[in-house]
This record gives sequence, C-alpha cells and structure tokens, in this order.
Amino acid sequence: MISKAQFNTEIDLIIANAIREDVGDGDHSSLACIPKTAKGKAKLLVKDEGIIAGVEFAKQVFAYVDKDMTVETLIEDGSPVKYGDIVFYVEGASQSILKAERLVLNAMQRMSAIATKTKTFVDLLEGTGTKILDTRKTTPGIRALEKWAVKIGGGENHRFALYDMIMLKDNHIDFAGSVSKAISKTKQYLKETNRDLKIIVEARNLDEIKEILDEGGVYRILIDNFNYDNTRKAVALIGDQCLTESSGGINEKTVRKYAECGVDYISSGALTHSVYNKDLSLKAVE
Repeated sequence: MISKAQFNTEIDLIIANAIREDVGDGDHSSLACIPKTAKGKAKLLVKDEGIIAGVEFAKQVFAYVDKDMTVETLIEDGSPVKYGDIVFYVEGASQSILKAERLVLNAMQRMSAIATKTKTFVDLLEGTGTKILDTRKTTPGIRALEKWAVKIGGGENHRFALYDMIMLKDNHIDFAGSVSKAISKTKQYLKETNRDLKIIVEARNLDEIKEILDEGGVYRILIDNFNYDNTRKAVALIGDQCLTESSGGINEKTVRKYAECGVDYISSGALTHSVYNKDLSLKAVE
C-alpha cells in the first residue's frame, strides 16, 4: 500500500476537487438569503442501520471549508448505528455548514455502506484466519475514501493503484507469452529500475500454480475462479512458499467455504462496487 503521507495527499485532493466541483464561484443559494455573520448548528442524523464511516473525513471537510467550524463527535468511525442516532454536531457559520453539507453526506453515505458490507464479510470469516481484501474496482476519483471505508469496516486494503505493487493477471500472462515469461520479465524490470515492489501472480489452473512456484520470487498467488476442491489442492500445493488469495465472484454465501479451504486472503470487488448508500441527513438544530 501507499504511504500514510501519500494517502493523506489523496484525501486532500478529493476534498479540494469536490468543493471546486460543487461550489464553483459560490453557493449562491446560501449567499442570497443567509447573512455572512449568521451562526448555526447542525446534526448528522442516521436514518438507516449499519456501520458508520466518514466521521474523520467530515471533520477534514469542515476544516477545509472553514477552520472556525467545530465538531462534537458522539459516535466514532466503525461503530454500529441505528435509525435515529446522532453521529455528531457541527457549529459555525451557517453559510459554511451549507457549503460543506453535500460533500460530507455523499462521502459518509457511501463510506458507511462500504464499511457495513465489509463488516458483514469480516463477521462471516471470523475464526478462519482468512482476511478480506478490497480491489481496484472503485469509483474513479474517490478511491482513497472507499479504501478507507474498507479499513473502517475491518477489512484489509489490496494495492492502492498500478504503481505500488506488481500484479500479473491473465492478460499480462497472455501478452507476455506464459506465466514464467511474465514473472521473469518482471523480475528483470524491477532489477533494472531499482524498484522494490511485491509480485502477485494470478493462476487460472493448478498447472499455472506449479509454473509460478517453479519460477519463484512471488509474494502471493491469486487463485482465481477455482472451485472449492481445486482451491484446497492449490493451497496444499503452495504450502508456505508464498501467501494465497482467492477471488472471482465470491459472495456472502460462498466466502466462508473458500476461507475454510485455507487461503490467507479473499478479495472482493463487491465491497466497493456493489453497495447501496446509507441514509444520512445533516439537519439544522434550533
């Protein structure tokens, strides 16, 4: 994964771009009818149930819009919430609260949905020793938020992007000519460019797993679209030579069975690409 500093930079870019997109040359609705000196208070109201996520992000948004706004947090990121709960209160210039409102809600609604789905997978894997991973199947422009939400829900982050880990999938292998050629060329590339990147290789069958192991130097093997029986065989074949990861359409009904095959990780794009936003509102307090 990328460094903490890089991650923070991604968050800063998301906030700046989102405010640019939403506010433009001014929130004219607020400017038209609310005095600049008016002060207000609002609450983040939950109208759903699940795991709340994005509280810390909301604080960063409020601080970006107006450093004089204050937030009183009642429920922290990663906590279960139910209908009627109040997550936080925010106080400050009324115009500033309204300027930040939509970004805070859009982000928290989606982040909470992702955290809730992730927590469901984490609970299903309890006791197996297998960890759930996200993927790069994220919404363009807000990947950092979605991966942050996975962590809040108890999951683990896969690579952040194309630059922080090598992942040789079926197309790389086919274009390179074979599994062994893809791995060999990758090792040479890393040596020539003086890069220290972990290598993950996707295997489509047991023969490709044998080829990967013969080539060596791989951090993790992605056991892709295997059935349970062949997954168990793959795990036995790999042993402790490297880490293992199952993927390919794994859902809430099948995740436990794949974990019981002995894999170290299970990756699921559904954590980020197949969620329904949680219902949250920012309401003015009298």
